[in-house]
Amino acid sequence: MMVEIRWHGRGGQGAWTASNIVAMAASYEGKYVQSFPAFGPERSGAPMLSFTRISDEPIEIHSMVYNPDIVIVLDYTLLSPNIVQGLKKNGVIISNYVGTPESFLEKLQIKKGDYRAIITPASKLALEILKVNITNTAMIGGLLKLGNIISWSSVEKAIRERFKGPVADKNLELIKKAYESVVEV
Repeated sequence: MMVEIRWHGRGGQGAWTASNIVAMAASYEGKYVQSFPAFGPERSGAPMLSFTRISDEPIEIHSMVYNPDIVIVLDYTLLSPNIVQGLKKNGVIISNYVGTPESFLEKLQIKKGDYRAIITPASKLALEILKVNITNTAMIGGLLKLGNIISWSSVEKAIRERFKGPVADKNLELIKKAYESVVEV
């Protein structure tokens, strides 16, 4: 089985870093993985995509993810109907968001039950814990809430490999708080 994830963020927010961390975590579990961005010479803050594939079998596809199983949105200002474009039936949306579930669904122009939707106040938590609005690792907390993609121990190992010392500790704290703050829409 293969899981395809499309990350929506802005340049400089770490969407590709989060994609890499998730791929590293899955590789520790013996999975085949891909992680790559889709951006050109955009400036910091411009919308960008990154992608993660996780599979039990070797991955033969070498293209962007057009029909993801999961869409992850790091920046709530990007929420629009375009976010769900191509999302598979029974797909999952994981988003940084602090409004009501109803306003979230309205921004995407979907109804409750169209997709599984998970929101977490990643910006608020990142500002509290990291002192900057970088939500990439917080969104991994939402992904962990799905329970069947990657394990906490693998994520912890990947975070500690990517970041050192107190930076790793703060990012792990952020992931845990985001996980605990998840609301199903």
